[in-house]
Amino acid sequence: MNLSNRFTRYCVLFITSVFACSTYAFHYSPLPEKPLILIGASYANGNTPLQQDLQGPLFGISVGAGDYVDLGIALSRFGAKVSNEGQAGATTFSRITCNPVCGTATWDSYSTQLQRALRRVTIFDANGPAGYNADYVIISLSNDCLHSDSFGMDQALTSPCSLAEQNASVDRLIAVGQEVLNLGMTPVYAKFTSADNLDLPLFAQLSGLTWVMTNEQYDSFGELYAFRISEELPGAILVDAWEHFAHRGDGIHPDDATTMRAAYHFLRAIYLDKQHQ
Repeated sequence: MNLSNRFTRYCVLFITSVFACSTYAFHYSPLPEKPLILIGASYANGNTPLQQDLQGPLFGISVGAGDYVDLGIALSRFGAKVSNEGQAGATTFSRITCNPVCGTATWDSYSTQLQRALRRVTIFDANGPAGYNADYVIISLSNDCLHSDSFGMDQALTSPCSLAEQNASVDRLIAVGQEVLNLGMTPVYAKFTSADNLDLPLFAQLSGLTWVMTNEQYDSFGELYAFRISEELPGAILVDAWEHFAHRGDGIHPDDATTMRAAYHFLRAIYLDKQHQ
């Protein structure tokens, strides 16, 4: 083996060992001791809601007919305990579905999802509620402004969000995050992936939607959202969890490897935040 090949081999071994050690250190570092609260739409939970009478928006379907690893599942696979109140198809506000026609079953707002999750982790003592068994709330991406069935009205009456409507959506996300901060917990958000990683026209075609955002609209909305979260919620964590993204063939939802990678990024960000407290 000549010196050049030997040097190259040693470099590869060194880089590999450094990466392996850092990965090993994270996997065997303590996971969050308390459950993580998770709210959001289909990236958080692949199931649409079903009520007691088995009525629900979109007939109670699940992404991929159940063949889908959502963020709640992925976090659990890493060993995290998760209180997941996300609902596939949800927006930040409560609404009915209008695909293919308007019905009566509703999605919960993000605020209601949070209240549901808080009930799950409430600690009681002899005098009643005494706090919450959670420190972090992951607020996953919503369907706001994404497509024609994200308004709670006949799709024929909808059109892409104005800048004011986009800001109103971010206002609601910030309000939920502030509610989390007021409880002494930390809200955790994720940036949008690039629209180039999605196939939005395919998503519209497969979902029976009248329209979806263009790539330019999607990326612009994502930039507005990330900027305002960073500027207006300094106590929040903003994670680039979906940077490397491959969809599962439907144009919008992440494949299993993408979701597992995102879960890792969320857990790592939470771990680092804990270390700096």
